[in-house]
Amino acid sequence: MWLKQQYRDCRNLVFRGISVPEDVSGLVDIDPKEVDAAKHGISQEDVEALWGHTESIFQSGMHPMVSICLRRGGDVILNRSIGYADGANHTQPKMASLQTPVCLFSASKAVSAMLIHKLAEDGLIDLLNPVSHYIPAFAAEGKALITVYQLLAHRAGVPGIPDDVPIELLFDHEAAVRQICKQPALHNDGRVLAYHAITGGFIQAELIRVVTGKTLNEYLDEVVRKPMGMKYFRYGLESKDHADVARNYATGLPNIGVVERQLTKILGVGVSDVVDISNSEAFLNAEIGSANLYATAEEASRFFQMLLQGGEWQGKRIFTPLTVSRAVREMGKPQFDHSLIVLPMRYSAGMMLGMNPVGLYGPKTHYAYGHLGFSNILCWADPERDIAVSIVSSGKPVIGNHIVSLFKLLAGISSTCKPCVDMEYIYSKVL
Repeated sequence: MWLKQQYRDCRNLVFRGISVPEDVSGLVDIDPKEVDAAKHGISQEDVEALWGHTESIFQSGMHPMVSICLRRGGDVILNRSIGYADGANHTQPKMASLQTPVCLFSASKAVSAMLIHKLAEDGLIDLLNPVSHYIPAFAAEGKALITVYQLLAHRAGVPGIPDDVPIELLFDHEAAVRQICKQPALHNDGRVLAYHAITGGFIQAELIRVVTGKTLNEYLDEVVRKPMGMKYFRYGLESKDHADVARNYATGLPNIGVVERQLTKILGVGVSDVVDISNSEAFLNAEIGSANLYATAEEASRFFQMLLQGGEWQGKRIFTPLTVSRAVREMGKPQFDHSLIVLPMRYSAGMMLGMNPVGLYGPKTHYAYGHLGFSNILCWADPERDIAVSIVSSGKPVIGNHIVSLFKLLAGISSTCKPCVDMEYIYSKVL
């Protein structure tokens, strides 16, 4: 026992992890309405195995709070949380629950993109029109012909803000839009794929404001949040909900050298600074379309279940099937991303797509669509498996000792929820 504790203490020191008790059962919240997975050809043993991998992620010390919601065939077969909402390293930490809102960070982009697709559905914009048709100032510095579609697909040419621009710009929508509009484009025809970590969300919010007169949250409330009965699911949080939010923690190996420099280039500031900012009152009060939508795991899964159902939720039409199809359609072959500097990425106009033989959402997920959030937040739908999944967490490791458990969880979801829909047949019928 002594040796085991010494190992844990050493591991936590090296990986900046939190202390995890030997018995974690008291930190678990389970949805009593979980449906028997046998209805969908999945054994309860397999469901518990998936939960075991989720617990292992928490036990790594990298994520003070982890929550997962998995729907199969529209039924919630796994909806649980484990860990602390706040005070993870204190003597009296606050336990998290299924109702704890978590910042989705970049997974917010999938929701913002769907709002832009809704504008197109209603005839308020044309995705093939230049952004500058609606926001004339965006035409500056070679961006006049960049289309709304290219903006959604990370080809707008303004993936970041200059180093000398203060991060407080995030909290001033008008100033942020002015800054992005005056920046030169990487290329004037959108040929360069470069992930827009922050900038795209401000331009999307401005598009919504220009054509509807509504703020980002007002439009989200009208289109998604209220029709789908969400408690949270908004950019930023109301003041009364600040005390309930999951606090973010900088965990994992310290990022040094080229890793830290690239992350700073993408995020605008270093990882530890991002974590500090995300816990600030200013961030909680802001509306940042690319970075601060708050939701529970169940709410995020509910959103992707709605997309999986062709834009319908409990008899209400949120998006048309054609709008969903347009939003999740691959925008080109897998291509090198000049911002992320990783393996070739597959994008649609707003979503990160899965890949074969392995992708963001696990092995053999070619038909999956969703989005990654900083750093181990994953929200997606896989029509081939008829699943809608969200994994949300509060630790922000880039390199940590949780990676094996996370891969096992993703691989376990892919293998447990075996393909049940012939996508090739569906595509052939559509075409």
